[in-house]
Amino acid sequence: MAKSKNSNPTRSAKTSVIKPGSLWKGAQGSTVLVDASAPAVRKRLIALYVQASGVAVLITMFLAFCGLEFTGRQWFLMLVGVTFGVPAYVIPDVMVLRRQFAPVGQALSFLDGKHGTSGPPDPDFYPRGLVRALNLPFLFFLRINFLHGPLATLLVVIVLNGANFFFDAGYETWQFLLLAFSILFFASPAHAIYEYFALSRMMIPVVERLWAAQGNLEECWQSKIKSIRLKSKLFYLSVFMTAVPLAFLAWSTVYKAHLLVEKQGLVVGLSEFGSIIAWASGLVAVSISLVLIIGYLLALDATHGAADLGEAMQLVRKGDLDVELRVAGTDEYADLYRGFNHMTTELRDELRIHAITHELAGVINLDTLISKVMNAATELLDAERSTLFLYDEETNELWSRFAEGLETKEIRFSAESGIAGSVLTTGKVENISDPYSDSRFNQDIDRQTGFRTRSILCVPILHKRGTRIGVAQILNKRGGAFGATDEARLQSFAAQISASLENARLFQGVLEMKNYSDSILRSTTDGIMTLNRSGRIVTVNAAACRILRCTERDVIGKDSISYFGDGNTWVTSSVDRVKQSGDADLVLDESFHRGEEASSVNLRTTELVDGEDESLGFLLAFEDMTGEKRLKTTMSRYMSKEVADQLLESGAEALTGRSQKVTVLFSDIRGFTSLSEELGARETVAMLNEYFEVMVEIVHKRGGILDKYIGDAIMALFGAPFESAGDADNGLHTANEMMRQLRSLNKVREGRGAKPIEIGVGLCTGEVVAGNIGSPKRLDYTAVGDHVNIASRLEGATKLYGTAILLSEFTLQDLQEDHLVREIDVIRVKGKNRPVRVYEALDHLVDETVEDFSAFLKLYTRALAAAKNREWASAIETFEEALAMRPTDVVSKLHLNRCQAYLETPPAEDWDGVWVMESK
Repeated sequence: MAKSKNSNPTRSAKTSVIKPGSLWKGAQGSTVLVDASAPAVRKRLIALYVQASGVAVLITMFLAFCGLEFTGRQWFLMLVGVTFGVPAYVIPDVMVLRRQFAPVGQALSFLDGKHGTSGPPDPDFYPRGLVRALNLPFLFFLRINFLHGPLATLLVVIVLNGANFFFDAGYETWQFLLLAFSILFFASPAHAIYEYFALSRMMIPVVERLWAAQGNLEECWQSKIKSIRLKSKLFYLSVFMTAVPLAFLAWSTVYKAHLLVEKQGLVVGLSEFGSIIAWASGLVAVSISLVLIIGYLLALDATHGAADLGEAMQLVRKGDLDVELRVAGTDEYADLYRGFNHMTTELRDELRIHAITHELAGVINLDTLISKVMNAATELLDAERSTLFLYDEETNELWSRFAEGLETKEIRFSAESGIAGSVLTTGKVENISDPYSDSRFNQDIDRQTGFRTRSILCVPILHKRGTRIGVAQILNKRGGAFGATDEARLQSFAAQISASLENARLFQGVLEMKNYSDSILRSTTDGIMTLNRSGRIVTVNAAACRILRCTERDVIGKDSISYFGDGNTWVTSSVDRVKQSGDADLVLDESFHRGEEASSVNLRTTELVDGEDESLGFLLAFEDMTGEKRLKTTMSRYMSKEVADQLLESGAEALTGRSQKVTVLFSDIRGFTSLSEELGARETVAMLNEYFEVMVEIVHKRGGILDKYIGDAIMALFGAPFESAGDADNGLHTANEMMRQLRSLNKVREGRGAKPIEIGVGLCTGEVVAGNIGSPKRLDYTAVGDHVNIASRLEGATKLYGTAILLSEFTLQDLQEDHLVREIDVIRVKGKNRPVRVYEALDHLVDETVEDFSAFLKLYTRALAAAKNREWASAIETFEEALAMRPTDVVSKLHLNRCQAYLETPPAEDWDGVWVMESK
């Protein structure tokens, strides 16, 4: 039973009703309808009680008739007395029985719809009934052995003593003892065993019905289920069905023989029966010992396998799928063990497939995606190599997008040749155990590579429209040939490859379209504004904001009539003309007024339509016609606004390539792959637009220029194309402000149920080469050099150190203002020989996270100094004090771990304290 919360413990009686007689059970291939309603179960319990009691009475009467030598008068007195005395022990017995059954009966009654309430009275109602139904056979067993049997024995003893006292019945002591022993140790265990096994079968449809109503049990309820091991049942049967009867038979026979001799008039003492008693005792002792030993061994043999299997199942239930049972026998458990091991292997593989599918859902790089899928297929199918061939429609060839184990970058061959070509052509799976005997197999590839192909499994890759776009091929199944399960799994991987190819291409297309559209909007000085069909402003680009002297927040969602109503009604008049005619409208050299300022603007208004020629709204294109704007329009066709503004003042020579000091800022979204997987393509693009809008505004506010977007990353420059003394400070202020604004943005996102965004920022200052880079037809103003690379690496290092902002020692040296920072480490980034001292910026934390860093920073600085001086014990103690103040500080934890490692294994004498980063 797996742990699971009750999804709806207060469900209504109407939705949870299972009609009586709706549960089925199978018996030896047959199917029988079982009435599991509360009244029917009660009737069967009463019948079972009567039947089991009857069995016990028959056993007692049979033993009494065979050996107790009652006279007719004694039989009469005993039967009459017992008949009148039965209620004395039946009544308390039935009361306990009803109490034991009550939770089950109440739950069944609610399922029968016999109560007018909307649902069970409490969430534990069904679990309580289900647990009691499972425990009921054991509770009945205890009740019979410790209440019913002793009370019945006591009743018979009282009746026989009363008959002797009142009617001089003549019952002898040995008759009392043998009758009591027969009831307590024969009739009562037989009654208990009969009810236990019969009730276990009877509760099956009841338990099934309650399971259907309740669902899985929580762990707290599962712990209340009484588990009776098979070993205990077998040992009980050995004792009470064999050992006790054997001892009773021996002793009662000796005693009866002694009575028989005395009745013949012979006076023989028990001492004269010594040899018989010794023989009987020895025989009983040996027999009981053998019975117990054999019973115990049988119980062990019958239960050790079940116990191991049960323990293994418990581990599986807890999520441990690495458990494996060793097959060390030839009985039924060997088959069960093999089946269990096969099951866990299949589960592990299924979880692996699920994990791979989940992992790949957000991957958009096709080569990375395909490599992971094919490597996983090779691993799960226990093969040696795998290859993915895609179909090139232009050349009618199959070419290797992925070829595991081969140095050849690309393999191309005709789409009709070879086994792969046959699979592509026919669309049928090919499972070949001996490729060399197949005429389609090209043996030249094996001879060229030195690889021996022993088996091939090849499946087609289908597009969602059903067309074949490639084949996936797995080579050399370890330990034998590929089976049906391998075919199904590889087909599943092929489907995943097809879907991932489609998703990656779609996402790539969306990003390309977005970049294309953004590039158009950024590269033109024309102001673009769109309206929906009702005239509300939907979008506006930065150029329009400049021309109209507004911000996006000022105009987005506003009604265009009210917004342009103050002296600029000619804009809405143009929209009205397009509405009426459906043709584009052009307004030339019109004055646009905003407050006391006015500018000369051209406006072109066009209608936006969808694929079915239905109106979506209107597009307004504004062009500022002043001389400065005309020049910017020409220049902005190949450079950004920031560069163009300064170029107007300094001339084109400012954009030529030259070495200059620049502060480079890199920022990147954490966990973008998994976030984009969850959001989907459209929501991802919307999220990036929202994020970039806020971040780019901060860059511009501090005089930086946006170099480029790199997927979800931002690269910004401070000091290009013109340096200033405050470039490093502006870069650091920008990084801190990005973190503050990100918190505000995340509050807005969380308010509408979206996941928050986390970023890391890296800063580095130094000499770079900045200027126009590209082809004569397409130029970008950008910067290249070591300090650009270091800034990028520092952004990646924020993940390692658990920080938000990292800056290099070069940026720290260039700061003119006071900033709150702390030293983090001395690192050597991948691809660089010179180490760099790295610092964390903390100004963005002061406002909202902590009020005073001084005490913590003193401890941290003292600990770091001790570590540099190889004072490991002192450093460990001080880092632990610092962590006591800020337990979540990842940097302190990293240094603490290093110091603890160095304390045990000190570094070499020439250790310089530099930490080498192995990854980017």
